[in-house]
Amino acid sequence: MSRKVLLLEPNYNNKYPPMGLMKIATYYRNRGDDVRFYKGKLKEFVAKLLFEEFFQSSIDSLKTADEGTEDKTIKIKNDIAKYEAKYIEYIATGKHAPLDAIPHLSKESRELIAIYRNKYKKEDYPKFDIVCITTLFTFYWNKTIETINFAKKLCKKEKNIKVGGIAASLVSDQMFEETGIMPIKGQLQTPEDLGDRRRKYDDYIIDELPLDYSILEEIDYKYPANNAYFAYMTRGCVNKCDFCAVPKLEPIYCNYINLKKQLEETDRRFGAKKDLLLLDNNAFASDCFDKIIDEIKECGFGKGATYIPSNEYDIAIKNIADNYNFRAYAKKLILIYNEIESKLSEEESGGFYNLRESMGLLYELTATKEAILEFTEIVKPLYDKFYKQSKRMRIIDFNQGMDARLATPEKMKKLSEINIRPLRIAFDHYSQKETYEKAIRLAAKNGIRDLSNYLLYNFKDKPEELYYRMKLNVDLCSELNVTIYSFPMKYHPIDDPNYFSNRDFIGINWNRKYVRAIQAVLNATKGKIGRGDQFFSAAFGKDINEFKEILEMPEALIIHRYKYDKNKREEYGKEYKGATKEDDGVTDEWREKFALLNDEQLEIARNIIFQNLFTDEMCTSGDKAIDDVLKYYQVKRDSH
Repeated sequence: MSRKVLLLEPNYNNKYPPMGLMKIATYYRNRGDDVRFYKGKLKEFVAKLLFEEFFQSSIDSLKTADEGTEDKTIKIKNDIAKYEAKYIEYIATGKHAPLDAIPHLSKESRELIAIYRNKYKKEDYPKFDIVCITTLFTFYWNKTIETINFAKKLCKKEKNIKVGGIAASLVSDQMFEETGIMPIKGQLQTPEDLGDRRRKYDDYIIDELPLDYSILEEIDYKYPANNAYFAYMTRGCVNKCDFCAVPKLEPIYCNYINLKKQLEETDRRFGAKKDLLLLDNNAFASDCFDKIIDEIKECGFGKGATYIPSNEYDIAIKNIADNYNFRAYAKKLILIYNEIESKLSEEESGGFYNLRESMGLLYELTATKEAILEFTEIVKPLYDKFYKQSKRMRIIDFNQGMDARLATPEKMKKLSEINIRPLRIAFDHYSQKETYEKAIRLAAKNGIRDLSNYLLYNFKDKPEELYYRMKLNVDLCSELNVTIYSFPMKYHPIDDPNYFSNRDFIGINWNRKYVRAIQAVLNATKGKIGRGDQFFSAAFGKDINEFKEILEMPEALIIHRYKYDKNKREEYGKEYKGATKEDDGVTDEWREKFALLNDEQLEIARNIIFQNLFTDEMCTSGDKAIDDVLKYYQVKRDSH
């Protein structure tokens, strides 16, 4: 018997789609279950589910009464679907204004929709047989816990709520305490992990199933990385770094996973993707590294790789014909119809619209498989006319980074055979300087010129060591004529009971003001540092002394550097419209008053500054010289 399965991702912003849920979607769909994916506001989701029940009840009552022709039925469906947003608003709010805006709404329909409004009020929501929830990092803790607890209202049996992913694996006990749901730790293996009995032909590992990319078409949220294959060719890491969660999430190192089979299955069902995103944690450690690179090349990602995008209309029609996730592809086709309609002449557009209306193809809720397949005779030539595909470059990205300690001349030369952009190399400690620099030079020597790295800070490092690592990258860019984008990443102990659900951890050599200063600068640089000595000097200081000054500088003076510091504007050739004479001297005033503090006053002032809490009470020390300095820290960062 087919089960109703709901897959949920908490409503946080994230770059990459949930690979775990995409594999689970494949698993349940292969078992013949009805799979649905949602990411967004859950209250809006249940209101939509109740509207869908109202819609179906309306149509069923029409059939029961044996009223009218097929044309009349389509018209009634269109009339209801047209005002979907109004019905949903009424279900969610109980306000009658949305219903009053629907023309010719019958008494029977008002009475029927009121039933679903009452269900919403009583939290009598539609139920699923199974609900699976993914979890990401623990600093999304509140949203994750809210999602799990809300899911209890959507599942017929609480034992059929399955929670997995990073946070679920790292802090499972705490998650159980707040939800009563015991999470699944680590990677999914057999059907028993999901509470299903293994069938005699279930000889696969769920974690190794192909991804179901179709679920991404069901939601309105668009992941920034949305046109790529997502895969692993290795799992785990040979290192056991004490700041890293990988040893807990993937404790066993697997040095090779077949890629070609994964991509062939994706191409067959969902069409070719532009890029290849590998989430391997340490590919350089694999004994099969040469084999991995050769397979990547064989899959179409060799040096200079290009591809011609698949025809998205053909993919959607094929999956509709195959009864593969009708919900997703009906939604996609309605969007395609709308786009085509916008490209037609006024006369053609009218005819196209009228035909869609008569076939019930204006809205995804009214669309049927039969109508979609019949309509393709009209749409296919138009789609091919308006959407001609041309050759595009494609890239491969080992997104989790490569281990500089394992970078040999042979491996770097082999790596240069694929279209890697960027090559990510970790630079977690300043003590790795020589090893890291050697790896960068090897990359440049082999023609790899687009690089990136993650710079861990707020761990056991010192602030000045972060500056030296960033400066080294800027210098290497100039010397080697390469581009290195650095991404400083604040360390956060995601499995520490005191810190996993907040962002309060401060490293042994750091304080809240220093951490906030780095974040303030990164906000201005959009989180990255690129090439260019002037750019770097303007952001972080031309030497270590300027950097240290920036760390202690009031936040408003960091954010609005060129408003409050005329000298810096002139030094870097910048402008700041609206800066007054009074503004120009603010940074110099702060510097002068800060420099006049004696050692004892300086210690008192810094003890306050390092807490990064500048209330009137905190900024009243009883010493006028200190208080004159502290008042600059109360200038609001958004002051213009």
